[in-house]
Amino acid sequence: MIDISVKDLVKSFEVGNNLLDGLSFEINSGERVGILGRNGCGKTTLLRILVGEIGYDEGQIMTAPGKRIGLMSQIPVYPAGCTTEDVLKEAHRPLYDIQRRMAELTERMAHDSSDSVMREYDRLSAEFEARGGYTMDTERSKVANGLEISEKMRAQPFDELSGGEKTRVNLARLILEDTDILLLDEPTNHLDLRATEWLEEYLDSFHGTVLAVSHDRYFLDRVIKRAIEIQDGKAEFYSGNYSFYAAERLRRYEEQLKKYEKEQKEIKRLDEAARRLYQWGTGNQALMKKSQAIRSRIERMEKTGKPRQDKKLHLKFAERGFEGDDVLVIDGLTKSYDGRTLFSNLELTVAGGERIGIIGDNGTGKSTLVKLIVGEETPDAGRIRRGPSVRAAYLPQVVSFDYPNRSLLDTMLYSEKCTPQQARDRLGAFGFSGEDVFKPVSALSGGERSRLRLCMLMRGEINLLILDEPTNHLDIASREWIEDAVEEYEEALIFVSHDRYFIQEFATRIWALEDGRLIDFRGDLAAYNEYKSRQLSLMQTARAVERKKEKPQRRQSPGSREKQIAKLEREIAKAEEAIAELDRQLEEFATDYEKLMELGELRSGAESKLEALYTEWEELSEDE
Repeated sequence: MIDISVKDLVKSFEVGNNLLDGLSFEINSGERVGILGRNGCGKTTLLRILVGEIGYDEGQIMTAPGKRIGLMSQIPVYPAGCTTEDVLKEAHRPLYDIQRRMAELTERMAHDSSDSVMREYDRLSAEFEARGGYTMDTERSKVANGLEISEKMRAQPFDELSGGEKTRVNLARLILEDTDILLLDEPTNHLDLRATEWLEEYLDSFHGTVLAVSHDRYFLDRVIKRAIEIQDGKAEFYSGNYSFYAAERLRRYEEQLKKYEKEQKEIKRLDEAARRLYQWGTGNQALMKKSQAIRSRIERMEKTGKPRQDKKLHLKFAERGFEGDDVLVIDGLTKSYDGRTLFSNLELTVAGGERIGIIGDNGTGKSTLVKLIVGEETPDAGRIRRGPSVRAAYLPQVVSFDYPNRSLLDTMLYSEKCTPQQARDRLGAFGFSGEDVFKPVSALSGGERSRLRLCMLMRGEINLLILDEPTNHLDIASREWIEDAVEEYEEALIFVSHDRYFIQEFATRIWALEDGRLIDFRGDLAAYNEYKSRQLSLMQTARAVERKKEKPQRRQSPGSREKQIAKLEREIAKAEEAIAELDRQLEEFATDYEKLMELGELRSGAESKLEALYTEWEELSEDE
């Protein structure tokens, strides 16, 4: 069944320049599709058109009848004084209406027991239960906790929340509405790692259709199964996740480039032959006709367009060699905020060439720690000492300029004390060319401001680079530009990020902030996650041992224990057979998405049961 059908869609915001120019595609029920393309290609515009927020000029859009469609980026305006909890409850408004009507009928039944009243109450009661009325409070708390919407935030007025907090609340409301078609526009932009992973797990079990616009490559790899790239207003299709898309796109580019170059070579050969025949054919009609025939052949040839590839920026930080023992020494560092201790008595040392990724949930103090390192904030106790030869550069999370009305060119000229040609060359290397250099800085997007600041940072010789969310608000091409520059930089690096690809690529040491403490782990993100999994497993085992100690032990005869072990072994064998049968069915129904989801849940439950049986068997065997 087709959930969304778009045919020959045209949309322009200025005459003669179509943003979407004949865009056509279909999305089947239950599909996970990524909408990809460079910034400004029309991805967000498409999502806004699909929900009817803006109109379009030509084409047809159809959505499956009766299907509810929701866009995450839409943040409705609520009445003054409306709390976050009120916004979350809006998702269950139909259920509250049913509940209110049921209460009215209950009062009426005290003096009116007619069949019509009883039938209406029974119908509403069944609908209330079927739609999750009795579990809506639990579900609301579950989703709110997953997206880190605290009890305190739930009690706050919605209009007092930050933009990122409003986005999280709106996503929670959309999830709770049980939307059939979910449109996600940069859903991970304001989520930390834990909330992003929670969202991915939620989408794994979501039975509806998902269209996602995102620059988070890990998120796209985990969530989407198909990609639609918007290029020159039209759709290009890729039948796989982001990694497949990236490899296939490169393969298609190289294939088209070879075809184009072969055709151009043939056209050049034919053109040369036609030119020679024309020169030789003066007064010879036969040769002149042959020349004309060749030129007509060239015109009739079906020509391949020259493939376009995003321009690669060749960025490189000007490095300054480090001399000394330590780049940075953190001694007894303590910092509190709003009466809450973010961290206390930190003792850390950073050596030359180290690459440290700072991770943690929102609000744990990552940006505060960075601001302490660069001197923008003062610690409550302790100190931070830099090595005498250290020269640092800092890219903050929110980039601002002292003179936002200056053009990009003037900003470079005043700040960097360079010639106009040097400024234009440098700006050009960072993707600012032509008339763009005369735009005021205030007209730049968040990603463009970060790019301009990087352009300025890279001029100075540095040996300590500090980045706070460097890939935030950047499209995938811009992220890759920064990654290329960081890849070549060989001196000390400290960065805060929620971008798992960036962390895995560059961090060789992890500083993880959680619950007022800092875990200093020497290794990459994958190794740190394995370490955390082991720690969690050990903690669960320790708790199980404690519970076992607390539980009164009942002495058993050897015969009784042997019977229990034999019984457990029979149950283990049955559980293993059940899992094998589920595996067989998973292969049989490999193309049935809904059946696969159902079987996957059954298999997960069977594995949990088998694990519990093994644990019990091991405990009894150890007692022998």
